[in-house]
Amino acid sequence: MAILLRAKYFLSSRLNSLTRFQRCNHTLGERGLQAELYSEMAPAPNNALHPIDTSKWKKIQASKVGIIVSIISFPSWIVLNTLHKVGFEAYLVGGCVRDLLLKRIPKDFDVITTANLRQIKMIFHRAEIIGRRFPICRVYIKGSIIEVSSFETVAKWDEDKEKALSSLIPNGCDEKDLIRWRNSMNRDFTINGLFFDPFTFNIFDYNNGMSDLKSLKLRTLIPARVISRGLCNFSYAARILRGLRIAARLGLSFSKDTESVMHDLSASIEGLDKFRLMLELNYMLYYGASYSSICLLRRFNLLNILLPIQAAYINQQRSAKNSMMLMKLFFTLDKLVSCNHPANSSLWVGLLMFHLALVNNPQDALVVWTFASVLYHGKWKEGVEFAREHTKVEIEYVPEISGFSESKSNDDLAKDVAQFASLVQYSV
Repeated sequence: MAILLRAKYFLSSRLNSLTRFQRCNHTLGERGLQAELYSEMAPAPNNALHPIDTSKWKKIQASKVGIIVSIISFPSWIVLNTLHKVGFEAYLVGGCVRDLLLKRIPKDFDVITTANLRQIKMIFHRAEIIGRRFPICRVYIKGSIIEVSSFETVAKWDEDKEKALSSLIPNGCDEKDLIRWRNSMNRDFTINGLFFDPFTFNIFDYNNGMSDLKSLKLRTLIPARVISRGLCNFSYAARILRGLRIAARLGLSFSKDTESVMHDLSASIEGLDKFRLMLELNYMLYYGASYSSICLLRRFNLLNILLPIQAAYINQQRSAKNSMMLMKLFFTLDKLVSCNHPANSSLWVGLLMFHLALVNNPQDALVVWTFASVLYHGKWKEGVEFAREHTKVEIEYVPEISGFSESKSNDDLAKDVAQFASLVQYSV
């Protein structure tokens, strides 16, 4: 009994040490909002300027495309209504409109308004302006954070282009349409350039985003040929990763030219700082699309940059035509999390550590089941009982599982599980 108690304590201490990864979540949350916005918004290159074709501009009744208003979060409604009541235009914009059209729950709701940032800050009691490159106002409402950007910000950010645009504006162009169109031209993909006015129930589309969304197609808003020729004055490295995770989460395909330029520029992500890479990887793996994200990263030769050890494992397993436990783990993870119930970053980091420990030190199936069962039940006795009752080997995982010993004593099992817990920790 003494050895069981010591093993239980040792196992608990080892597993508790894994939670130190949780401290990165706060950093990802605070800095992530800004990094996310930067990848979606950036000034369009002057080379892409051409006479404005207003025939592509569309106003669609949201009721005709089935937007479910009840999905919009209550804090978002408070922000929208407050701005509207004091005389400003206010819209939902970007990915949340895209997700609403796809009948999905958005992971967040972004608001854009004709008010400037100082006015926004004055309107709301708890609000702060953050960011230097592309400042926004972060509004705190009922425990939620709503990002509010201003149409004015983009216009001031790229004043030279605004002057060039003025000569291209056709006579009689509606001013509100022009403001929205200008902003849409600074976004990343056509499906992220949509505006939803919840007060008139209209959707505004200036770049055929609705058509691409209907076709489940991801297309860069700036022509891919412009990007591939190096004519853009900003980096598209982060947008490549953003495009991959959007496609993975929503099951989108890529337009032919977009896929081509993403392949051509994929190596450029090595120039991103480590925080940004971690941020993007976190977005990919904890919102319920880790399996498809891993597949897309491999397809675009990016997995060997972001997760080189796991990339080598997958290549080896495919060559040997072995079952891949790692992909099964991610597939199972995706069933447990979603945009409205995301995973903690320590979960997928711990999953990678767990798998790496198994690859380097194959274990008996009963040891692995007991380790996982004790984690789930939180108690040694219940965990062992559950593992002994349910352990089975239906699929041969090589090299992770070394065999199955049904007759292993409790003392031996305690020692082996405690040792494996230490191996998981040391896999960092």
